[in-house]
Amino acid sequence: MPAPVPRQKRATIFDVAAEAGVSRGTVSRVLNGEPYVSASAREAIEAAIAKVGYVRNTAARNLATQSSGAIALIVHEPHSVFVDDPNIGAILLGINSSLSAADYQLVSLIIDTERDSQRVTGYLGGGFVDGAIIVSAREGDPISQAIADLRLPAVMIGRPDNQPQLPWVGIDNRGAAEQITRRLKATGRSRIGMIAAGLDRDSGRDRLAGFRDALGDGYDESLVSRQSFYTHDAGVAGMAELLRVDPLIDGVFAASDAVAVGALEALASAGRRVPADVGVVGFDDSAWARRAQPALSTIRQPAGDLGARAAELVLEQVRSGSPAADGVLLPTEVVWRDSA
Repeated sequence: MPAPVPRQKRATIFDVAAEAGVSRGTVSRVLNGEPYVSASAREAIEAAIAKVGYVRNTAARNLATQSSGAIALIVHEPHSVFVDDPNIGAILLGINSSLSAADYQLVSLIIDTERDSQRVTGYLGGGFVDGAIIVSAREGDPISQAIADLRLPAVMIGRPDNQPQLPWVGIDNRGAAEQITRRLKATGRSRIGMIAAGLDRDSGRDRLAGFRDALGDGYDESLVSRQSFYTHDAGVAGMAELLRVDPLIDGVFAASDAVAVGALEALASAGRRVPADVGVVGFDDSAWARRAQPALSTIRQPAGDLGARAAELVLEQVRSGSPAADGVLLPTEVVWRDSA
């Protein structure tokens, strides 16, 4: 049996100092980006770091500074939704862009089960991150309360009304849903239904409320299919349900683009033409909308900007030690294409 390979000793700041022929203090000033180091000494130290293979001990630095240099992104979605939802991807990239510019690391934490909630709560209390950004917070969310109790700098994407009053960044889901439903109604549709999703969070509830606002007295509760998640499968199931309730339905507002594309497929399977027989609109202006056949009319929300602004708000709290502004609304717009 071969003998185990001995673990290579990690290079230290003393090794760098000895190789460069300078004091440990001079090496420390270079590593910390401090002035008052000659160009020749700085060059010697940088060459020594490369030669001895020195890697800074981040854990020790964090212990000394009481800072982790990391921000958590907490996503309350099943794993399949996290992977398939392009909005979450755009939000993540927006967050990472802002954090990267500030030399902060993004840590993604996905909550799919109660066990995940317990694990993440313990992680947040361990000092591993300096702040948190929460996406898709739901009713009775224990993570939001844990963050409030820890007084951890945090920002919500969205603005749940039944959670601790944390700073937030979001869009006017209710107003945007009303706007696109009115546009759909103006095409002459008279039997308009909705595939509602995510009703355990503010975005889903507000989009349903906006749909109801737009239809007024013409709102028909039986033409609302309630689904759990903003997914393609929800669209297929929801559209099938609406067709059973009213085979003559001629307009559908889907709560997201992924849901809308599922509805388009269900309509095609039922022999219903879009938009000739049924007009369909979605919400997000994600990759789902642009790849749909026909191309999907939808609401464009600035997912990347939501992530970037959330990161900026949480970093402001980390740096100042005080809470950020209560909330920030970003604009949306109707994008009208062939599906309606």
